[in-house]
Amino acid sequence: MDPWRDRDHVRELLRDYARTRDPQTKAELAALHLNLVRYLAGKFAGRGESLDDLVQVGSLGLVKALDRYDPERGNEFTTYATPTIVGEIKRHFRDKGWAMKIPRRLQELNQSVNRTSERMSSELGRAPTAQEIAERLEVAADEVLQAQELGRAYNMVSLNSEMDGEDEGKPASLLDYLGQEDLNLERVEDRLALRRAFASLPPREQHLMFLRYFENRSQSDIARILDISQMHVSRLQQRSLERMKQALAEADPDRDSPL
Repeated sequence: MDPWRDRDHVRELLRDYARTRDPQTKAELAALHLNLVRYLAGKFAGRGESLDDLVQVGSLGLVKALDRYDPERGNEFTTYATPTIVGEIKRHFRDKGWAMKIPRRLQELNQSVNRTSERMSSELGRAPTAQEIAERLEVAADEVLQAQELGRAYNMVSLNSEMDGEDEGKPASLLDYLGQEDLNLERVEDRLALRRAFASLPPREQHLMFLRYFENRSQSDIARILDISQMHVSRLQQRSLERMKQALAEADPDRDSPL
């Protein structure tokens, strides 16, 4: 059965699974959405991993999405699941880049240390010390040093590395085999994630955010339209942003927030 041709049946299965957590229903839903996984995995084909492996990785994201999905919120499951499936595939490529097996916690700490170091370098006008980074991240200084040291285990391959070619001419480099990143695909993923997060807001806050960010209205204009104080508009706006960030984090904890 194709879920695109029988959406009512799929929606009923999703409601049943959310209520019963029945393994057979979960397996049927996973099978029905396997074409979605294959489609998304195909976007990453040709990057050194077989399509079958990427489908298997993406299926893990599908299973996570099934467990987290709440049909009562009114979002289409395919819209909800897409960022989670893509995030799982991207995480797979990120993990494959490490030359040795590094605990996920240290990989994530390494990324946080690098981001914090760049930010603090701009703030301080110099490279921050490990202790300063540790204080900013609220971790021990030796953990920062360990994360920095393990970062050297990341397996970086030069784009000019020569690859075996099929002809006897000039050896091809890795750069010759790489396509350009599809920025439009990234924007589609961000729009889908933001639309889902926007839908999680109460109606009045949706109206406020629409006026603020889609119609580019000032807070004073919004206060007049909603008949509330400008200070109240500011508080609602901040609360709405926090709710959207939380919804995005719950959908895909490892995905960088577009907000």
